[in-house]
Amino acid sequence: MRRVAVVTIVAIAAFATLAPASGQVAPPPVNIPPIVVPPPVVVPPPVVVPPPVVVPPPPVNVPPAVAPPAPSNPVITNRVTPLGWYAIGSIACAAVTPMVGTLVVGRELTVTEVDRMALSCFLGPVGWVLGPVLFPDPVVIKTAMQPRNSPPKGQRLARGRHIDIPGRGVISFVPNEVLLEVDAGTPDAYLNAIARRLQLRLLETQSFTLTGRTLQRWHVDGRRTVADTLRGMLPFGRISAAQPNWVYRFGQSQPSAPSDAAAAQYTVSKMHLVEAHRITNGDDVLVAVIDSKIDTGHPDLAGVIADEYDVLGTPGNLHVHGTGMAGAIAAHSKLIGVAPKVKLLAIRAFAGEGESAQGTTFNILKALDWAATKNARIVNMSFAGPADTMFRDMISKAHARGMVLIAAVGNAGPRSPPLYPAADPDVIGVTATDADDKLLAQANRGPQVAVAAPGVQVLVPAPGDTYALTTGTSVAAAHASGVAALLLARNPKLTPDEVRRDLIGSARAVPGAKRDVGAGVIDALGAVNSVKN
Repeated sequence: MRRVAVVTIVAIAAFATLAPASGQVAPPPVNIPPIVVPPPVVVPPPVVVPPPVVVPPPPVNVPPAVAPPAPSNPVITNRVTPLGWYAIGSIACAAVTPMVGTLVVGRELTVTEVDRMALSCFLGPVGWVLGPVLFPDPVVIKTAMQPRNSPPKGQRLARGRHIDIPGRGVISFVPNEVLLEVDAGTPDAYLNAIARRLQLRLLETQSFTLTGRTLQRWHVDGRRTVADTLRGMLPFGRISAAQPNWVYRFGQSQPSAPSDAAAAQYTVSKMHLVEAHRITNGDDVLVAVIDSKIDTGHPDLAGVIADEYDVLGTPGNLHVHGTGMAGAIAAHSKLIGVAPKVKLLAIRAFAGEGESAQGTTFNILKALDWAATKNARIVNMSFAGPADTMFRDMISKAHARGMVLIAAVGNAGPRSPPLYPAADPDVIGVTATDADDKLLAQANRGPQVAVAAPGVQVLVPAPGDTYALTTGTSVAAAHASGVAALLLARNPKLTPDEVRRDLIGSARAVPGAKRDVGAGVIDALGAVNSVKN
């Protein structure tokens, strides 16, 4: 009771001594009678004290509380949850993994690769599956060239990245080889990393004078397809170009020769060769024939072979196709070629027997580059195949150098897409007609057909001092190459575009649409007469 009384007195005294609040009237002092404290022995009942008058207390200056000193070793009571540890680990993984990847592959990773790694860090194996879907490779893939004139002239295909992946169902390439070009200064360790990852084995490396490029041919040792191997090269930023080693073929039929050889030489009168030869025989114009192995010892080719180059470097039999094309151009014994006094560069780039003979991108590039180093004025290409960016690049350089490029449009039929190199804008495409100026039924059609030439049942030289009949756009292209040689002999300053102009302008019109027979059948006499010295 004494404690209660004391507390009550102190509280009343405190309220009484405080100043009134601003804007308030302090109440009069209250006289509180002294409280008589009874003896400690007697405990009276509690005295009910009326509640004091409530008066708003004035502002009291309370001293700031002093915090107790912190313990020297604080105890952390909050624990990181498992989800928190997962988030911390994922972030750390996403930050460190790209650095490790850069060290492993020896280059800076692409944005796509970093995004995939980050996704894998957060989602684990699920991220491995979703990565290629959410972050696809941002690389332009060229699967095919458009028909004629689609690539602009002079286009530098070496710029940027050109990884050509064959489409589904396309099989016109060597099934276990790829060609690639890497940036200058690429270390061997980088190439070794590519080889290990994609299970590749280097077969050969070739530097080309005409284009200034260095290309590599690789063998696919693993079970990957060519298409999958090329896709696997997309992450390697130092690969500037990659593609299949495309395959080219002749498609020329070789029926047996008739007993009356003179009757089979309708080409002489059809192109007015005797009359044209009174003006020029194509003297010393250098013509490269990229083909199968030519019988350079054939009597009809005696004295016209200027040089030979075997791209394959392996034993091979003399071939009827190469011998026949060379003879169509330059025969001068039992047969009359279109330009009997030219000089030929006999280049073997095709291997195989009969119609199964084929050539590849890499070997044809070697052949064309060698022809350029020998200063060939004309290149005869009596073969056809798919669009090819590396081949296209070299054709562009050869054309710019002043080389006249002539090719067969192909014998795949009227529904076939354009075949190359005839469909290239820098190449003169030639189709075939018969003795009655009718188009060869199986010849390709399209805007790539510039002119036509005799190409049905044509008598040509064959290996071993023999002769054979041949049918197809191949021999027609060889006839056009011969007429081009006559033009250049008449005026050596003609450019490739001027040769094309004169061949087209002097052609004899025949029945048929332009996409079938072009400007018509070439006329050697008319072409020679159209040239001014």
